[in-house]
Amino acid sequence: MTESRTPRQRGFRWPAEWEPHAGTWLTWPHNPDTWPGRLGEAEKAFAAMARSLHGRETVNLLVADAAREERARSCLAMAGVEVDRVRFHRVETDDGWMRDCGPIFVVDGSGARLAIDFAFDAWGGKYPPWDRDAAAGAAVAAAAGVERVVCPVVLEGGAIDGDGRGTLLTTGRCLLDAGRGPGRTREALERVLSDHLAADRVVWLEGEVEGDDTDGHVDQLARFAAPGTVLALPLHDTVQPLRAAGLEVIELPPAPEIRVDGARVPASHANFYVANGVVLAPVFGTPEDEHALAVLAEVFPDREIAPIPCRDLAVGLGALHCVTQQEPVAGSS
Repeated sequence: MTESRTPRQRGFRWPAEWEPHAGTWLTWPHNPDTWPGRLGEAEKAFAAMARSLHGRETVNLLVADAAREERARSCLAMAGVEVDRVRFHRVETDDGWMRDCGPIFVVDGSGARLAIDFAFDAWGGKYPPWDRDAAAGAAVAAAAGVERVVCPVVLEGGAIDGDGRGTLLTTGRCLLDAGRGPGRTREALERVLSDHLAADRVVWLEGEVEGDDTDGHVDQLARFAAPGTVLALPLHDTVQPLRAAGLEVIELPPAPEIRVDGARVPASHANFYVANGVVLAPVFGTPEDEHALAVLAEVFPDREIAPIPCRDLAVGLGALHCVTQQEPVAGSS
């Protein structure tokens, strides 16, 4: 029998990123067009992430074939990762942005989980082909052994952030982008977020990090640190709606100006990733790094702050949060 109830009606909710993880899902970087001349540096960043994660939660890594798995194993071993503790999954992908093409896991109070598989079209059709990335959600759900729920609405994970208690952050420029599908209104998208992620309130922000190609993903602008508390870049169009919504705002430093081959790189310290016992913190080799690390240490006093060099990773127009997707433990409601 086909289940007709929405995930919300079935009692599921989207847990906050700081809630306990069973694991983190990544795709080993492999597209030279994404990191022109810097693919090796991107691999080093992924290996550094895995090194900080693998003693704390399962690292799940998508690789297309034996050759790519061997390359990943070599890089991980050189970084000091206990490779036998990494789970490799043979899944072909077009690129490495698991946050946006992978599923979003939700949980209920009984210990069950669902993998919500939103449609993916490479950020409004910007980077063809994307058919293998669009199929990644199904592959991850199957590998995780979790029931998959398909939602035909295009929605990237980096476009939303949640507190685990029903409040979500997003930006209108991204979520309402007509390139991601017709008929996108606030009311329609809020209904999708309510049905699938149990959102009770959506706080709509604006703002932009120069060089960002996602039409304003919120994970470059503002992130929940706790219920009612948000870390945000000091941009008026971002901070003002947060404060108007009654949320406490702790400001991160402005996005540092980094240019590579003349193009602005979207370097944002908001693109951190919260995992079991650790926060993976992007650093870019700029004076703003020290300030950002101090803010994260104050906000997450019970977690290690692990700086991950992201200057070259960000040449691909994303950073740590963009390439990760958390899998919550069963029964974390």
